[in-house]
Amino acid sequence: MQNGFLVLDFGSQYTQLITRRLRELNVYSEILLFDEDLEKIREKNPKGIILSGGPSSVKEDGAPIRNVKELAEIAPLMGVCYGMQLISEQFGGVVEPAQRREYGLNTIKWSKPLRQLPESQNVWMSHGDVVEKVPEGFEVLAKSSFDHPAAIKSERILGLQFHPEVTHTEQGDELLRHFVFEMCEGEANWKADHIADALIEELRQKVPADQSVLCALSGGVDSTVVGTLLTKALGPDRVHCVFVDTGLLRKNEFTDVLQIYKELGLNVNGVDASKEFLTKLAEVEDPEKKRKIIGHTFIDVFKSSIKEIGHVEWLAQGTLYPDVIESVSARGTSVTIKSHHNVGGLPKDLDLKLVEPLRELFKDEVRALGAQLGIPQHILMRHPFPGPGLAIRILGAVNEEDLTILKEADHIYVQALKNHGLYDKIWQAFCVLLPVKTVGVQGDARTYDRVVGIRAVTSRDGMTADWYDFPFEFLRDVSNRITNEVRGVNRVVYDVTSKPPGTIEWE
Repeated sequence: MQNGFLVLDFGSQYTQLITRRLRELNVYSEILLFDEDLEKIREKNPKGIILSGGPSSVKEDGAPIRNVKELAEIAPLMGVCYGMQLISEQFGGVVEPAQRREYGLNTIKWSKPLRQLPESQNVWMSHGDVVEKVPEGFEVLAKSSFDHPAAIKSERILGLQFHPEVTHTEQGDELLRHFVFEMCEGEANWKADHIADALIEELRQKVPADQSVLCALSGGVDSTVVGTLLTKALGPDRVHCVFVDTGLLRKNEFTDVLQIYKELGLNVNGVDASKEFLTKLAEVEDPEKKRKIIGHTFIDVFKSSIKEIGHVEWLAQGTLYPDVIESVSARGTSVTIKSHHNVGGLPKDLDLKLVEPLRELFKDEVRALGAQLGIPQHILMRHPFPGPGLAIRILGAVNEEDLTILKEADHIYVQALKNHGLYDKIWQAFCVLLPVKTVGVQGDARTYDRVVGIRAVTSRDGMTADWYDFPFEFLRDVSNRITNEVRGVNRVVYDVTSKPPGTIEWE
């Protein structure tokens, strides 16, 4: 923690993004729960402390509250959204429910811009309370389009009623730089390439020398990096990788990816469990039930693999922080968005300990880590693919006929992206098979067939995302190819929803 920063989590979906942005400024940061013991915070001697946002109101019973005046005596403070409201309330200001809530993009106007920011700036807001009266000793630096205080400051405290950490806030990094380097006098002496060395050392300390690991590979970037990282840390004889064909992978995915794993030098075994997965998913429509069935079936497959391997004490997974924050109240107060099959621990009868070295990282950090480990770029830059696979891209029950339709449509779509030079410009792109039929005309005959939705988003880390603005010529080409080449489809639609309000995947 020398020259480091603390982020106290009050339940925001974006808390980890704050630490991400600080890492990008080459300063070290840690997240602690909002109610962390004051003496522990003193012992860490942080250069600065940031109070995150959160879903609560400082006025409601049971809201996460702590004495922030004590924190201000330790180091300069920065409050984001809920953090600014908590600071305002405790330093003598007045916080009230807003007559008009401010969610999403908002334009603020600076009366005293920081770091030469423009007088007008687009920012990302998400709050229902506002500061009606600023505490004594604070000045208002900026106001929102509804004339609410958007930025306040005293000598050692900065409050922002918006989220500088999300990509949709223009020049949010400049505000973080102001706090880190000007208010806290921090030094840019922590480099991201320390992550690989730190994780390798951590794995060697965590997994005893006489114990082995079963590494679950999904075909995605995350588990590929985990398998490579573990192999580098522990050696291939102690890391037994298992790549499962669930029947829910993309076209040719199992054979193609299995070959990639072998080229990377992983000790990998391919397991065809497609019949088992599809049988258990038959007639199941609820997305949460599908996710849980898939998670349980993976465990069953791993149990069988352990019997074949012999002595295994650990299970490794490629869980990332966005998976965690959407699935569970990861640090005590955040809201569950949807469950992920690889989040939430292991059943007791599996009798394995869990190792998830990427659990606190984001996708782009994982890719940077993979590059440090020598994984080729064409593998690292593959679009994210969910652990439940195509099961959550078929809206409704999963069956082999629908899987065939979706695999063919998705293959056409992804190949078109690559042929048009668009694949690397997009964070994630995929097809969704909708549970509706529409009337069409094909070959001068009436059809009543399925609808395929196509999705493409740009993002920095998967926590927020926006839809990609395709040229119409591309959309026309993809639509024509899918409706002409995929039997059972007569209509293609394009999803133009950002995250939030939607998630990237449909289920």
